[in-house]
Amino acid sequence: MNLQINKILVPVDFSDYSRPALLYSSELAEVFGAELILIHIIEPVIYPPDFSMGQIALPPLTIDIDTAATEELEKLIKTELPGTIKAKILVRTGKPFVEIVDAAAEEKVDLIIISSHGRTGVEHILFGSTADKVVQKSPCPVLTLREPFKGFNYKEVKKKNNN
Repeated sequence: MNLQINKILVPVDFSDYSRPALLYSSELAEVFGAELILIHIIEPVIYPPDFSMGQIALPPLTIDIDTAATEELEKLIKTELPGTIKAKILVRTGKPFVEIVDAAAEEKVDLIIISSHGRTGVEHILFGSTADKVVQKSPCPVLTLREPFKGFNYKEVKKKNNN
């Protein structure tokens, strides 16, 4: 069997969970010579229902938010990833799991690496997990990560990448 991983999709929400997942992804990308595709999803603002109209989704100031997200992703690429990694940025608006799954299909990615925030109990029942939904709907394999990652030292990789 000849396993080829050419493209890895990495959802980034700028949380403390997504940075270590990004570095883990970069290590795997180096092993396979794969391109990283960083995706950030902007969720539209939903206003309470007006009884005559139902719920109304109003798009946020997308130009400003898209620009800020793109700049943050570019900064992550420069500061967190080694210069040898080829990286691409996607910024989308919508439901995170839908946008991630759609991007995976459109970009023909071979693997999605996503961090799990580890919600439990009532919070998990009420909100579910984006990672769970991506696993269920994905057109390709999904690697979910929850800190701490066994055998992966985030601080060591960050230090190595900054040298």
